[in-house]
Amino acid sequence: MSESVLILGATSAIARATAAAFAGQGYALYLASRDADELRRIAADLRLRYGVEVRHGEFDAEATATHEAFFQSVVAAMPNLRGVVLAFGYLGDQMAARDFRVGEKVIAANFTGAASILSHCANYFEPLKSGFIIGISSVAGDRGRQSNYVYGAAKGALSLYLQGLRNRLYPSGVRVITVKPGFVDTAMTYGLPGLFLVASPQDIGERIVRALDKSADVVYLPWFWRYIMLIIRHIPEPVFKRLKL
Repeated sequence: MSESVLILGATSAIARATAAAFAGQGYALYLASRDADELRRIAADLRLRYGVEVRHGEFDAEATATHEAFFQSVVAAMPNLRGVVLAFGYLGDQMAARDFRVGEKVIAANFTGAASILSHCANYFEPLKSGFIIGISSVAGDRGRQSNYVYGAAKGALSLYLQGLRNRLYPSGVRVITVKPGFVDTAMTYGLPGLFLVASPQDIGERIVRALDKSADVVYLPWFWRYIMLIIRHIPEPVFKRLKL
């Protein structure tokens, strides 16, 4: 039986590319998202192109009370589960900074829901002493900027959560990788002003899978974002607070 990978948020452009990269290596897949119709289309395409087993099921990141039963159903369907890729997220808009009802959804989708489902994943892999968890965070979480600080705060919290999870699971041999993409050409970023150095989802997906063969715990994609964010993080606060970022 082929080893399998669970893709959470499987209808996003990055998740699709990542799923295709795993399928190309012969992994079976379990695709999860809220859009059941789109899941069926993606699953059929992957089966046709790669000849691998692809199952799918509905998953709502914000419905945390359902997460335990959902994950148990995945394990029952894919008993040879090798890893999990957390790829869901919600950018929101500028209203999130002024209306907490909007901001709460951004936080719930990007952090609370992620922490909930990852707790079940970690509890599964830890006693097995094997497996991997890949969490897709964002460079937006590296420093608070007026243009997207609610989204950035949620992604920053996710990065810290993954860091703690990595510390917890390291003795068990479970790999935890934090992926921080910069700007990617997806539906979530379409039409946003000020985009530069935009990467393709296909390139990001392939590099996410390749990260498993390398030793890095935190992966910036493309690579140059590590140095861009290093500079941004080291701008003194008296200067940074005056910038329009």
